[in-house]
Amino acid sequence: MNTSTLPETQYAQSGDFSIAYQVMGDGPVDIILVPGIISHIDFQHELPGYTRFLRRLAKFARVVTFDKRGQGLSDRLADVPSLEERIDDVRAIMDAIGSKRAVLVGFSEGAAMCVLFATTYPERVSQVVLFGGLARIADLMSANLAPEVVQERLAAVVNGWGNGQFLSRVFASDIGNPEAVARIAKFEKLGSSPGALKSYILSNRRIDINPILPSLRTPCLILHRATDAQVPVILGRKLAESIPGAKYIEYASGDHAFWTGDIETVTGDIEEFVTGHRAAADADFERILATVLFTDIVGSTNRAAQIGDQRWRDLLDNHDDLTNRLISKHRGTLVKSTGDGILATFDGPGRAVRCALALSEETKSIGLPVRAGLHCGEVEVRGSDIGGIAVHAAARVMSQSGSSEVLVSRVVTDLVAGTDLKFSERGSYELKGLPGKWDLFSASR
Repeated sequence: MNTSTLPETQYAQSGDFSIAYQVMGDGPVDIILVPGIISHIDFQHELPGYTRFLRRLAKFARVVTFDKRGQGLSDRLADVPSLEERIDDVRAIMDAIGSKRAVLVGFSEGAAMCVLFATTYPERVSQVVLFGGLARIADLMSANLAPEVVQERLAAVVNGWGNGQFLSRVFASDIGNPEAVARIAKFEKLGSSPGALKSYILSNRRIDINPILPSLRTPCLILHRATDAQVPVILGRKLAESIPGAKYIEYASGDHAFWTGDIETVTGDIEEFVTGHRAAADADFERILATVLFTDIVGSTNRAAQIGDQRWRDLLDNHDDLTNRLISKHRGTLVKSTGDGILATFDGPGRAVRCALALSEETKSIGLPVRAGLHCGEVEVRGSDIGGIAVHAAARVMSQSGSSEVLVSRVVTDLVAGTDLKFSERGSYELKGLPGKWDLFSASR
């Protein structure tokens, strides 16, 4: 499979309902990802880290994601299905893809589905991995709450549905980022309707798998983050203690959403549990097609000397905040800061150019003009860093750029042909360390 493409949505029939699913990878092991309370398998690729998480697992497995009945792209329902009905969706998907035995990876509420499926159909489950899970959903809310208080809280959820508040504890690190909150709000609206969400919450409060945990004989790995703001880590520890022979790994930091934070460590732990080994980080690269952006603050050394350390630090903080906001707005990934600039990647060259132009305009307005260079090509992903010829090319393109200028390679102009972006020729250059001459173009709106 070409890892630069996204999987197509397909449908499996589970009784009278159509269940949306996607398949990524073609490895010898089947992994079924069982979602939490809401999901949308198409839109989740818009959330930073999600696709990368799946692609990392797809290096050694065939990875299947799906929307439960009533959620996302699957058939919507008049009534909330029972836990038994929900696990039928897993069985239907396995039958649709011809999977006789699979690894179940359950997220949050999906942990209960995985345990029930594994104890009901043990011959069809090789291993179980539970991330941010718990045994009894009611433990998330005090048992002493009066019924009217519960109803008030549910009413608040329904009234605020679609503003990102419900999922704020799932993506706790992003609550101060307006662009991230906007994405989360859209995820809410696409994942479920307000009424369906209310019904799911009421139904989930009755889920309690504690009685069947001692019966789980399938090898089980429990993963939980100590700073999980949605499901307290004590509930993850309790879950692990209740499953005979379960392996428990606790991470010191990170959010509830499994595709955020240190993805490489989490996926490496899953790979090692499933296959018995983990790929060496320095020998196993993920190669993807991306547009690479390098920026550099013009005259940074002289400016710092003129205004002093404290004022320079304040300006850099403003620069960093502005940069993070614009990269997030244009659906890019900030790879790292280079001290007086940044390295970022984008899955679309048009968004990359527009982000660079916005950076050029806004950094100039705060007195820190930048120069930018972009190139599109295959990059090697190593954990949180990237490498490869495309990265070197983008850096060399930037080195030819002037103050507040966005310079791009010819391949970028070819890929955005037909858009409203404009380019003017800047000539052909020999770029250090790269073969031949490169035609460069200055971008504008």
